[in-house]
Amino acid sequence: MPILNTRSPGEPYLIERNPGYFEYQLPVSLKAVISWKGRLPLLRNERDEWELPGGKLDLGEEPAECLAREIQEELAWDATVGEPFHSWVYRVFPDRHVFVLTFLATYDGDAAPVFSHEHKELVLVTPDEAVALNMPENYAVAIRQALERGHFR
Repeated sequence: MPILNTRSPGEPYLIERNPGYFEYQLPVSLKAVISWKGRLPLLRNERDEWELPGGKLDLGEEPAECLAREIQEELAWDATVGEPFHSWVYRVFPDRHVFVLTFLATYDGDAAPVFSHEHKELVLVTPDEAVALNMPENYAVAIRQALERGHFR
């Protein structure tokens, strides 16, 4: 639904298409709930929040390919990306919104993950341990939904 005549300087995510007609414009972030030996990797970001591995969709990139690339960059894993199953708009800051699309993914290798310079820390936790950590609520929702789908074995 378009937003009419409500844009202010603090709303850079709204683009005026016609006089008085604004559309929501925001980056797309692809995230993965990855199952590995009954655990999932979480990364601590610069805001000291735990987040799922993934990143921004580049122009012309297919979502699953983007997510596989991001997992390789952030964890050094060649993961199998499955289906998308959860989406939401994350209000990172009042003037920064991101559309988040979460996929199921698996890694069947034996190598432990290695995190990149993009994050402060990496943990491998059970789904129950994960939802108790400091993270945006919808990451916890996605983890619970993955668990309900039998994603962790």
